[in-house]
Amino acid sequence: MVDRVARPRVGHIQFLNCLPIYWGLMRSGALLDVDLHKDSPDRLSAALVAGDLDIGPISHVEYLRHADELLLLPDLAVGSDGPVLSVNLVSTRPPAELDGARVALGSTSRTGVLLAQLLLRERYGVQPEYFRCPPDLTQMLLEADAAVLIGDVALRALYEAPRRGLEVTDLGQAWREWTGLPMVFAVWAVRRDFAAAHPGLVKEVHEAFLRSRDLCLAELDQVAESAARWEPFDAATLASYFRVLDFSLGDRQVAGLREFARRAAALGEAPALPADGPAFFTR
Repeated sequence: MVDRVARPRVGHIQFLNCLPIYWGLMRSGALLDVDLHKDSPDRLSAALVAGDLDIGPISHVEYLRHADELLLLPDLAVGSDGPVLSVNLVSTRPPAELDGARVALGSTSRTGVLLAQLLLRERYGVQPEYFRCPPDLTQMLLEADAAVLIGDVALRALYEAPRRGLEVTDLGQAWREWTGLPMVFAVWAVRRDFAAAHPGLVKEVHEAFLRSRDLCLAELDQVAESAARWEPFDAATLASYFRVLDFSLGDRQVAGLREFARRAAALGEAPALPADGPAFFTR
């Protein structure tokens, strides 16, 4: 696929929600054509912004903050149009009762924690006291009344919380009920300088991602059965999880992205998008 001398440095989020993007890359051997870097979402976002990666996932919030340096890869994202299951506010009482309470924000999250803050302030009408800490639910709730978690730890918390008498607010579902739009948590982007210098490589990597995603979606039950061999979830749970996730970035998802950007900009958390919307890689 790609000249091995110029292998693009590509990021990979080590969460289950990104497995469908990379499943087919393993099947096709395309992983041999990229220099793959696995890490948490916050570190991958920082690496892409710093120029230590050429292509990769970046949180919605960090994309907005660095849109002038990046181009979005079309039709590729991680989001939801309703429940997401793995971006959650776990609390000892309902969200509307958290005014003045301490809320722990998981340190691996950027978009999820800002979404929680937007919802708590504007939808539930409360002003908690926030602090950041490692994403460990038990430790977080030793110091706080609620915790914002993303990824695999949030998915585990979804199933553990009822046994512990805790409430779980699915932040993807809360956004959908609030705005009527999908929520985009992460996008795939390429650095503008790399895209200008190597458009052919970017096109091939992008197409490999899309083929990988489509192959996975066509074989979701098989993918879930395979993943269940090494994950702490059974195949049925994983299949259900993969099916609620939205890996596309079409007009409806872009509308959700723009609405989130508008609300984030109103709070001074990120620049507003240009009137003509985000800039995409094209070739």
